[in-house]
Amino acid sequence: RGRYLVALGHAYHPEEFVCSQCGKVLEEGGFFEEKGAIFCPPCYDVRYAPSCAKCKKKITGEIMHALKMTWHVHCFTCAACKTPIRNRAFYMEEGAPYCERDYEKMFGTKCRGCDFKIDAGDRFLEALGFSWHDTCFVCAICQINLEGKTFYSKKDKPLCKSHAFSHV
Repeated sequence: RGRYLVALGHAYHPEEFVCSQCGKVLEEGGFFEEKGAIFCPPCYDVRYAPSCAKCKKKITGEIMHALKMTWHVHCFTCAACKTPIRNRAFYMEEGAPYCERDYEKMFGTKCRGCDFKIDAGDRFLEALGFSWHDTCFVCAICQINLEGKTFYSKKDKPLCKSHAFSHV
């Protein structure tokens, strides 16, 4: 008789619907059910909330999953600009995450021939102290591809054999 509440398919006297951990009455403020036990939010967090991989504190709000770990959103940040990465692309360098902009600025390689970045998986070569896409390493005069061929250099520009000694 009297007041009652219904939760998880059962009726309870309000004073009997309590946290199985601390005994607090759960009439207001919400609750969690885990493996048949009922918990108030603070007890649930202490017992079941994941810990942040960076600060080791329990994550009770928005969560970030990355690198097979869980993080507070504000803890998973770019190693350079310290901005939270959230759901944007990131790159790893020496075990640290970087946002795309900072990664390109700090670790990206540009092609000397076209001045565009050399992406992971692109075929490239190192010559004359610079990096080149394989298709951009060409004679500065006739544009013939020089990859794997004998080449010459004048003012850091690659030249084929026929143009290396011409007065063009």
